[in-house]
Amino acid sequence: MSALKGVVLVGGPSVGTRFRPLSMDLPKPLFPIAGSPMVYHHVAALAKLPGMKEILLIGFFDQSIFDRFLTEVQMEFYHISIRYLREYQSLGTAGGIYHFRDEILRSNPDSVFVMNADICTSFPLPEMLAAHHEKKSLGTLLAIQVDRADVHKYGSVVVTPDTHEVLHFVEKPETFVSDLISCGIYLFDKEIFRVIQDAIKKKRQREEEDPEFDPTVPRSSDERIRLEQDVLTLLTNSQKLFAYVCNPQKDFWMQIKTGSSTIPANKLYLQHFRLTAPRRLSNVTRFSGDDLERLRTGAPPSGPELIQPVTIHATAIVHPTAKIGPNVSIGPRVLIGRGCRIRDSIILDGVEVRNDSCVISAVVGWESKIGAWTRIEGAPGDAQTHNATVKGFKIPTATILGKDVSVADETVIRNCIVLPHKELKSSFQNEILM
Repeated sequence: MSALKGVVLVGGPSVGTRFRPLSMDLPKPLFPIAGSPMVYHHVAALAKLPGMKEILLIGFFDQSIFDRFLTEVQMEFYHISIRYLREYQSLGTAGGIYHFRDEILRSNPDSVFVMNADICTSFPLPEMLAAHHEKKSLGTLLAIQVDRADVHKYGSVVVTPDTHEVLHFVEKPETFVSDLISCGIYLFDKEIFRVIQDAIKKKRQREEEDPEFDPTVPRSSDERIRLEQDVLTLLTNSQKLFAYVCNPQKDFWMQIKTGSSTIPANKLYLQHFRLTAPRRLSNVTRFSGDDLERLRTGAPPSGPELIQPVTIHATAIVHPTAKIGPNVSIGPRVLIGRGCRIRDSIILDGVEVRNDSCVISAVVGWESKIGAWTRIEGAPGDAQTHNATVKGFKIPTATILGKDVSVADETVIRNCIVLPHKELKSSFQNEILM
């Protein structure tokens, strides 16, 4: 059994601006999806691997931001060390790994998993590890096949059909190259740090060869380097990079760039839990014959109707006549009133949804209040788009309510982004409410 380490790249406060207003009150990596912080799913997948010795979160958030999260996951995965390492500045996706190379190489691991935090996936890490050992490669990336029209949004990968050796890697190509893309999950041997060092030297050499290079002008840090554009290209040229291609029958993957993308991510994880971890879902409840008889006599049913998959925090209170699901996550201290209908949504901590209201394809922010007979609804559209707006207009996707938003009775909020601490006294559609 080989010794492993895991690295999750969590970025910093200057990134994730497309995730606003949800990132205005909580760092994007800690935003709850399917009842757990976004980065928790990465840590849980890494912790299950035999031989995993330590998991490191690397970014440039303040140390204190992750203290509570680290305490909680360390208690759950007590057999593995889990730490946060703060960069002195933004060093890029490869720069942070190289800067903390001594910490990563401590205890002499055989291989290192590196993954971006802003992805939602089934994490086929054991299969990826087996393929890495079989090929005896220096690096293995996780790849998945996507629709040809979406290739330009990601890093495109060209592989040999038999061995899956990566022949060509292009980050966000302008023309079609391949319908295989990189998923932002990599497995490297220890030699990767020598490759990163070579990439830093080549970058410095390119800067010095630039006709406009001025040695008297202070340069950005030599350690600031990108894994996808600078390092993977070198691995590809040296024929030391292979791909493990996801099984389309059981694996899934998507990026989480905007607030709206949390809705399909929440759905993917909950549907995955339905098959792999049903205990993480709330108990299945359907109306029974006894409940129908109770309704005829004027008594409420024994519990709310849940259409799985649904996760409801233990401290949330849901009225017995409410109908919840599918694909719903309800956070702590939430109050769901009589006759409410909630579907394909994330309801965050401390929210109150009053009687006979409907929430569909929406994220309702912390401590928000939804009035009676009110409808909060997203619009059909591309939930995985990388932008929330085009030319100042809201793209048709989920409705997002920031923290402490109050919505009046008998109103409709459809396809809107609402910034924190707003009071909405009338209906709105297709707007960004500031």
